Amino acid sequence: MPSSSSARPTIPPSVWLARGRHLGPAAQDVLRLTLPQLKDSGGIDDFLEVPETEGAQEHVFEARWRVAEAVTVRARLTVEHDSGDGQQWMLVAEAEAPWDPRWPSPAALFWPQEPDATWDHDTVTGLRLRDINPLPSDDKDVRRVLRDSVRDGWSIHVVVHEAMTTDKRGRVPLAGMLPPGLRHRVVEHRAAPSLLRIVNWALRDVGVEVPRGGAVVLPGTPAPSGYAADDFAVRSVFLDGTEPAELIHAVTRFAALPRPLPDGAEKALTALREDWRLLTLEEELARERRLVAMYADALEAMTKSRDLYREAAEQAHAALAAYRESADAMADTRPQPPSGPSTSPLHQLTRTFERLRGSTRSSDR
Repeated sequence: MPSSSSARPTIPPSVWLARGRHLGPAAQDVLRLTLPQLKDSGGIDDFLEVPETEGAQEHVFEARWRVAEAVTVRARLTVEHDSGDGQQWMLVAEAEAPWDPRWPSPAALFWPQEPDATWDHDTVTGLRLRDINPLPSDDKDVRRVLRDSVRDGWSIHVVVHEAMTTDKRGRVPLAGMLPPGLRHRVVEHRAAPSLLRIVNWALRDVGVEVPRGGAVVLPGTPAPSGYAADDFAVRSVFLDGTEPAELIHAVTRFAALPRPLPDGAEKALTALREDWRLLTLEEELARERRLVAMYADALEAMTKSRDLYREAAEQAHAALAAYRESADAMADTRPQPPSGPSTSPLHQLTRTFERLRGSTRSSDR
């Protein structure tokens, strides 16, 4: 099983994270259409498309809404420029209270929710977030998909084994039964009845096993603190259209574990907190007050520094003047040289040393 990384900070309890890939045309145009509709319908309080700077590599959208009547949520969605294979997006939301999975999914407050929308593809595996993803029949492909799933630190990957071939009632995606806050963070893999041995062989290196006719939540990388495969394995999942309560509980418990921030999330969270542009009038006033206070502190520090510099300069001038006065006084009291023949400075210095030596000898006696 992938080891937990203690070096990474964990996801704050008030933060919701998701990442995906938009495969349709111009994701930014989709958002420009969806966000005004959500504001008009009351789904969000306000939104903003941040103006792009020169050389920017992504589009940035901000939105704000309230949950539980009074808890404000701020969210920031970045969408990379189209590179030819779709556009990767990253969504970070932070509430004024610990995140409740029963709150609406932030992804649903940015992206359209039609079944044929193309924004909901997992970045690592390319699979859908809101649908069932059958595992391939080829052994190598199964290993590749599961290896990529275990490596993912953003989405929650769930592997469900079908004990027998399911009918229409058993092909209901798990996402629609999860709490709203988890619906766009889970990738559901379905293993056909004959794939159980291949699946468990592919997962043996991470210490995870899928029960026959059951399911397991994969640990991701790094694994969250407190993850044990047996705690997140479900022995039986009845694929008959009924709600798989035990599996939903396992996914919900896994999402509540202290999880390390995945790659890129720390930078995105910092941008949400420090580069936020969508301010209310009260927030604008508070920011201006903080700026005024900061400038006042800076001015006071500059004034104090100037006064200290001036005081030091005055003391230096006073010391220099005192030195000059002392030098002049010493020059006035210095004995005049005899009027006899001039001697060289070296000779005078030698005679001085001789006198000093003589006086030293006299004192020794």
